[in-house]
Amino acid sequence: MKKDPVCGMMVVESSKFQTKHHHGTYYFCSEHCKIKFDKSPDTYLHTKERSTIENCPDGSCDIKSSSIQYTCPMHSEIIRDEPGNCPICGMALEPLIATLEEDVSELKEMTQRFWFSVALALPLFVLAMITDMMPSWLPENISIKTLYSIEFFMATPVVLWGGWPFFVRGWQSIKTWNLNMFTLIALGVSVAWMYSVVALVFPTLFPPQMQGYDGTVHVYFESAAVIVALVLMGQVLELKARSNTNEAIKMLLSLAPNTATLIHTDGSETEISTEEVKVDDTLHIRPGEKIPVDGIVLKGESHVDESLVTGEPLAVKKTIGTKLIGATINSTGTLIMKAEKIGADTLLSQIIDMVAQAQRSRAPIQKLADLVSFYFVPIVVLTSLLTFVIWYLFGPEPKLAYAIVSAVAVLIIACPCALGLATPISIMVGTGKGASNGVLIKNAEALEILEKVTTLIVDKTGTLTEGKPRLVATETVGVIEKNDLLQLAASLEHSSEHPIAHAIIKEVESQNIQLLPIKEFDSVTGQGITGRVNSHTVAIGNLKLLEAMKVETGSLKERAQKLRYNDATVILIAIDGKPAGLIAVADPIKETTKAAIKVLHDEGLKVVMLTGDNATTANAVAQKLNIDETHADVLPKEKANIVKILQKQGEIVAMAGDGINDAPALAQAHVGIAMGTGTDVAMESAGITLIKGDLRGIVKARRLSRATMKNIRQNLFFAFVYNTLGVPIAAGVLYPFFGILLSPMIAATAMSFSSVSVIMNALRLKKETL
Repeated sequence: MKKDPVCGMMVVESSKFQTKHHHGTYYFCSEHCKIKFDKSPDTYLHTKERSTIENCPDGSCDIKSSSIQYTCPMHSEIIRDEPGNCPICGMALEPLIATLEEDVSELKEMTQRFWFSVALALPLFVLAMITDMMPSWLPENISIKTLYSIEFFMATPVVLWGGWPFFVRGWQSIKTWNLNMFTLIALGVSVAWMYSVVALVFPTLFPPQMQGYDGTVHVYFESAAVIVALVLMGQVLELKARSNTNEAIKMLLSLAPNTATLIHTDGSETEISTEEVKVDDTLHIRPGEKIPVDGIVLKGESHVDESLVTGEPLAVKKTIGTKLIGATINSTGTLIMKAEKIGADTLLSQIIDMVAQAQRSRAPIQKLADLVSFYFVPIVVLTSLLTFVIWYLFGPEPKLAYAIVSAVAVLIIACPCALGLATPISIMVGTGKGASNGVLIKNAEALEILEKVTTLIVDKTGTLTEGKPRLVATETVGVIEKNDLLQLAASLEHSSEHPIAHAIIKEVESQNIQLLPIKEFDSVTGQGITGRVNSHTVAIGNLKLLEAMKVETGSLKERAQKLRYNDATVILIAIDGKPAGLIAVADPIKETTKAAIKVLHDEGLKVVMLTGDNATTANAVAQKLNIDETHADVLPKEKANIVKILQKQGEIVAMAGDGINDAPALAQAHVGIAMGTGTDVAMESAGITLIKGDLRGIVKARRLSRATMKNIRQNLFFAFVYNTLGVPIAAGVLYPFFGILLSPMIAATAMSFSSVSVIMNALRLKKETL
């Protein structure tokens, strides 16, 4: 299948609609797409592909591999520019970020080797069983040596060609001294095959007790071949299952639209590639189309389905000035938008990057598996040698045969692949599940710790409240008029990024009040701002700011206190060192906040509010929401100190915030949770980002953490128990009591299915309800 570069549909290679361009052939779903491509090919080719083509006009370069890096799913520190095998564990490297056109070359190769091996190993196994257990079924004129020779010719292609990747990886592991599962497989298969070859060609080298009446020595060609076939089957199943763990990223990648409709300054429209969209471009969004990039609505009204990005099922109403997220779907209305973020800066690109990083990150619990795996393989090799020695010295006749069979079974069954996969595979599925529910996990450590959190600290503005304050009162002191006070305040606030500043400026704009030029602007962290406006020295902020400037605030305190009892945030204004008035701004509590806090309490969490707002306003909000503890008038650095105090008291602290002033506390907390509606600085400081900016996302994240860690513990338990029980049984501890000796073929089956079962268990996370 090939991807249509115009519409993104997958089409068969035999499509009659195809064209050549820059030494490459492109396929289309219809003549319409072909005509559009022929008119402007570069519009629909990826920028990196175009640059590669331009730098390689003779077509000798590999376009697709030029920008792709590969990593190991179990060892994220391994990064290579080319596909290959991990030098530590031997697993095939995967692209750092999944692509829609997934590389299935290894799966295809392993599948071919598997079916080839099955075609020879199955009849070989039947022949060996008949020879050993029902020799009367065989023609009388065929000798045992002839049958063993037939087994040799059937097994050798399976071992040498079907099992070749295992020998290569096993040899690499020995050269680099990173012993892994392929070390054990290569040793087990090669020992069984080489022993059988020597027994067939030089039977006289073995003691008489091992020789039959015709001088032959029993061989294990069928064991070597069947082991290879079974391990290949495990690899095929594992590769298919691992592909499913990246479905979240593939789904996100498929969301991105290929084209956008650009509106030129003269009003004409052109369909262009999404990659050609520039910041500040004006775009036309028709009903049913995807939003091409992030931006704001300039004209029109509609509802947009953001469920695939935010996890929220209800469409969101969009009007002039509201934000649009790229790749979300417009409904029935028509929108004109301005592009604000493009390419890697869009929310979708950031989500994909964050999910990919989280899937490659390592949870602290992984250290346990790494430590065990580090010592496990050498111990297994020694156990295998010890098993051989014990059987050879104390076992029944034929001692050598029993010794080799038991030693090979130990090597095969002990492969630690399930142990190595137990944690990373669950992390991959869990972070993908979170992304599809609007919960972005930045690293696996945050996901692991979140289930242990005992205290949740929340900021007020933008976290508990909507973060969109509106002006509710303006009061003056002295002879200054309200509009003049607003004009001076708004002119100074125009240089501030605080939400309250936006509320004041919005009110001034609605009244068509002109802003004045300012000088000497200064921001006093946690207190307010100062500057010169129209020859006046203006200070806007809280009581601390005005008192520090020795402004008499007695006339303002009482009036401000009354407004604060109604949940309003009050800022005081001084002009030329004298009190001039106050402005009250109300920030409504989010509709979902109260219900979310109740659920968090039900989860056993203590909820603490930290805010730079006045204590009266903060306590009024806390009382409405039943918050356990409140700290008001807190400076940014004090927020981080309060987090430290709680941590010293033994609390596992999560901090949720959305502003630059929350960044220190987010970084200090055991788990930082950023609201996606907030600043980029907050998101960088946090381990988890909630796209919707809704506290219910914390509930989802905690449930996801609990489900993922439970899944990891199940995987680790299964892997540990499997190896703990499997190795002694393979070594033959049950033989003296029950006469049970594990065949290497059964050991290979158990080893293969242990890895597959770990992956299948991890995939169950997709069905968890958050």
